Amino acid sequence: MSEIRYVRGDATVPSVKGVKMIAHVCNDLGGWGKGFVLAVSHRWPEPEAAYRAWHRDRATNDFQLGAVQFVQVEPYVWVANMIGQRGMRTGSKGAPVRYEAIDTALGRLADKAAELGASVHMPRIGCGLAGGKWSRIEPLITDRLARRGVPVTVYDHGDTA
Repeated sequence: MSEIRYVRGDATVPSVKGVKMIAHVCNDLGGWGKGFVLAVSHRWPEPEAAYRAWHRDRATNDFQLGAVQFVQVEPYVWVANMIGQRGMRTGSKGAPVRYEAIDTALGRLADKAAELGASVHMPRIGCGLAGGKWSRIEPLITDRLARRGVPVTVYDHGDTA
């Protein structure tokens, strides 16, 4: 079993060798334009274009909570668009985060990472715009990824932890 490694830096620029998967949480409305996705789009146009097409064609594909779209952006770098939040705003049903969907998506991410022999890199997924609590998400990452031996690095950007 590996442990989650915490570093300060940018999750879109992992400084390790080998195949890398950059994982992040998306909403189920097709919205892309705030939070970590801005850093992703700044480096590569493909994940946003793929996500928008996935949402647009959702009547004929698997676009739903818990689904993951894998987009190769460089020879050894993939982005995992994980649908883990319902909507975009906190309302009567609480924060948009959906822990069960993130758990399902992390299982799919673990399968793909194992298939590719990849390490996984992410911000504190589900804790920004989705409004989730890291104390609930960290154990999901440990169970789905670290216990399977998938190396995971979590990035804290700037001066906030």
